[in-house]
Amino acid sequence: MTSAAPSKAQLPGRAQVVIVGGGVIGCSVAYHLAEAGWTDVVLIERDKLTSGTTWHAAGLMTCFGSFSETSMQMRLYTRQLYRELEAKTGQATGFSAVGFIEAAADKDRLEEYRRVAAFNRLCGLEVHEISPREIAERFPIADINGLEAGFYVPDDGRVNPVDVTMALAKGARANGVQIFEEVTATGVKVTDERVQSVTTALGDIECDYVVNCTGMWARQFGQAHGVNIPLQAAEHYYLITDTISGIDSTLPVFEDPSAHAYYREEGGGLMIGLFEPVCAPWNVDSIPQDFSFGEISPDWDRMGPYLERAMQRVPISLEAGIRKFFCGPESFTPDLQPFIGEAPGIRNYFVAAGMNSVGILTGGGVGRVVANWIINGKPDVDVTGFNINRALPHQRNPQYRAERTVETLGLVYQTHYPGRTVTTARGVKRSPIHHLLKERGAYFRDVSGWEGADWYASPGEIPETGELTWGRPHWFESWANEHRAIR
Repeated sequence: MTSAAPSKAQLPGRAQVVIVGGGVIGCSVAYHLAEAGWTDVVLIERDKLTSGTTWHAAGLMTCFGSFSETSMQMRLYTRQLYRELEAKTGQATGFSAVGFIEAAADKDRLEEYRRVAAFNRLCGLEVHEISPREIAERFPIADINGLEAGFYVPDDGRVNPVDVTMALAKGARANGVQIFEEVTATGVKVTDERVQSVTTALGDIECDYVVNCTGMWARQFGQAHGVNIPLQAAEHYYLITDTISGIDSTLPVFEDPSAHAYYREEGGGLMIGLFEPVCAPWNVDSIPQDFSFGEISPDWDRMGPYLERAMQRVPISLEAGIRKFFCGPESFTPDLQPFIGEAPGIRNYFVAAGMNSVGILTGGGVGRVVANWIINGKPDVDVTGFNINRALPHQRNPQYRAERTVETLGLVYQTHYPGRTVTTARGVKRSPIHHLLKERGAYFRDVSGWEGADWYASPGEIPETGELTWGRPHWFESWANEHRAIR
């Protein structure tokens, strides 16, 4: 039975903290505030909990892959939290430690994943390099031809995103948090550069803190009161096959970035998720306010070649019927890192948005970090790469967002060479001597939105990276010459 929408009389006139947005991130912030004893908290959701993008998330709990210590802390904490939530709240999360395998299909990816594995082990993750034969033993439906190795994480797996969110919400409510669905926040009132209240369709709620957890609406909601959150929604796809004999819920999660795909069991069939190299931005101007539990009509023509390549890694999927080809929106940021923290220029206005498709994977950790930041007045981990204060005004430009998002989603499954830099939406911020550096043969890379000279080509040569490598790049001698000149 659906509960009735709240009335104006039911909505409190004041709360210490108001959280806007009832996806996994908003519910996690509420849960962690309440766990720490901050119970005068109100969460408002314009429709139903999870109705934005959380409901259609794939639910991968795959900690392997990050070069960020903070991100690894968030992932490992989140995985453990999801293991424990049912015992704490009585609400199952669907967590299943079926294991995870990352496939390396060429020498460069093998080098990258060996480096990642070494760093992830340092952060506390158990990960094993396994042979193609061992991949086949654990994920027997894969075609292992061309694979160099795999990286196996036995404690990783999958969860149910809706169940996780409901468990967090239930735990928050049990500790005193008030959660109101079908209440639309229309703005935030600010006095003397400090949060005063949140405006809703049912009236204002005075508060000391507000947390913008509105997901793909975060840019629009923040823009209304001068907060720059330059994220952009894009089409995001997965296919679900009909039932396939021999596939059950114990199948590990498998990922092959060379095929732009991940694979997991779904209802006795296979879910094949895609991070295609060239994506399609969605609704660059604005996200519809009434988009709830919504789907986007899939572009079969654009996605067909990517889908075929992904299915070739698991040939049995080519013989199975298609139950669903799903397309839903997901928001991405210009540098593939989330926007977290207190907004510049407005005291006590916090942001937790732009999860780049890892909101479930990092949701517990993000909620814990933001809650502790609010409570203690400062973060308890290094958030330099995630801090909302890195967002630049030009990044909210529609053309910038559209161009950069096409590239950033595609970078998820690219080889992350140390010499790689983004190539789209460039040239916006240049130093006064940019033209002089260019005349001297400078090769420029994106440095927090600026055009930064990285190295200089020899006279008569064109400054190009050429083929990227994990070894010594061709411009190494240019760096060496700079060092010698400075000495």
